[in-house]
Amino acid sequence: MLIIEDKEFEQLASAAIDSLPDEIIKNMKNVAIVVENEPSEEQRQKFHLNAHTTLFGLYEGIPLIKRSANYSLVPPDKITIFKKPLMMSAQSIDDLKDKIKRTIWHEIAHHYGLDHDRIHELEHK
Repeated sequence: MLIIEDKEFEQLASAAIDSLPDEIIKNMKNVAIVVENEPSEEQRQKFHLNAHTTLFGLYEGIPLIKRSANYSLVPPDKITIFKKPLMMSAQSIDDLKDKIKRTIWHEIAHHYGLDHDRIHELEHK
């Protein structure tokens, strides 16, 4: 298990966001990206996650393709990146950087309305 300080992890997450293509980031609307150690009990219950489920990231919100003209005055969508599971799975700092970047991209893809099948298809291209 790789262990790094919160600040360093947040810097890696920020660098991963900065490395994504501008088209992906500039079209994101009303979304916050945060880092937490692990999914909260509320998140685990809401998404029916058991104690053994490993979760690197989570998108909570209304995908862009499902927003109507009435979409206003709503709290931001939230992408949470989970530090502890990512560190537990990483073999090196480079591996952690890659996992963080892939996780952020994956959750942003959900923000755009892509489902897991489409995301996995794109990841394997």
